[in-house]
Amino acid sequence: MRSFTLFLSLFMFITLTSCGESNKEEKQQKTEILAANDNSEENAEQVILFFGNSLTAGYGLEKGEAFPELIQQRIDSLELSYKVVNAGLSGETTSGGKNRIDWVLKQNVDVFVLELGANDGLRGIAIEETKNNLQEIIDFVREQNPEIEIILAGMQIPPNMGQDYTTGFKQIFPDLAEKNDVYLIPFLLEDVAGIPELNQQDGIHPTAEGQKILADNVWDVLGEIIED
Repeated sequence: MRSFTLFLSLFMFITLTSCGESNKEEKQQKTEILAANDNSEENAEQVILFFGNSLTAGYGLEKGEAFPELIQQRIDSLELSYKVVNAGLSGETTSGGKNRIDWVLKQNVDVFVLELGANDGLRGIAIEETKNNLQEIIDFVREQNPEIEIILAGMQIPPNMGQDYTTGFKQIFPDLAEKNDVYLIPFLLEDVAGIPELNQQDGIHPTAEGQKILADNVWDVLGEIIED
């Protein structure tokens, strides 16, 4: 609890990314999405798309160290026919995600992992607005493919906004998971948040070792779907 509180306090005051980094990530995503679509058609691979912010994008890390890429390595080791696409964009909010979901889904996606909301909480955006944006993203994804499997990554924020806001924000994710009958990762940063040796100097973004734990947290849910 002590280390988690430290993490949450830092989370409030440090900017997640620069605009330049976001633009670079977005260009890379479009390349990867086009490549994944071509590969999946040619090799009959199913696609897992991770749609999130800097945590998904692997801010501050080398290529291949973010948890979606670690998931791909695990998939390959198990010889499963899935292709991972990392559509994480640093600094992304639920509103921004809602606006870019259209072009991100211009491909066949079989599993959709939704990791957004933390930046809304840091900015004090109304809980209902965040919840409604996430709902609209889920609705859009299901409209594109009613058979898609959706995983929602839970997030928590610091108590600086008041206990009511903090509690209400945390509850967004289990509420949406239950309402939409989607899978839930209770807290993406479990066992990483607030632990100095597992986070970069900003105290926010996981190190490569921290990302390995995020990958485990994701796999606890994802593995049940794709290994079934």
